[in-house]
Amino acid sequence: MNETANVVNNIPQNNSIGVIIYCLIIVGILYFFMFRPNKKRMMEYQKMIDNLKVGNRVMAGGIYGGIKKINEKRLNIEIAKNVVIEVSKNAVSCVE
Repeated sequence: MNETANVVNNIPQNNSIGVIIYCLIIVGILYFFMFRPNKKRMMEYQKMIDNLKVGNRVMAGGIYGGIKKINEKRLNIEIAKNVVIEVSKNAVSCVE
């Protein structure tokens, strides 16, 4: 009987501090490998959009062209001589 009492007393108890530390480590890993790089990439993209100028050659939705006019949310892009399309600034994926 005494041996079973010792075995029961030696069973590890739930350690809530350990669980909290484990969760904090997982959140830290997610932040450094997922959220932080994405935030940095979005800041670079927004900087690129803010620096667009008339005459820049851009790719928007797979179509290359030169910027003719810039509005608050849209761009007019000339894709061929006298062929101008209007696209959203967010459609621009790169500037050449």
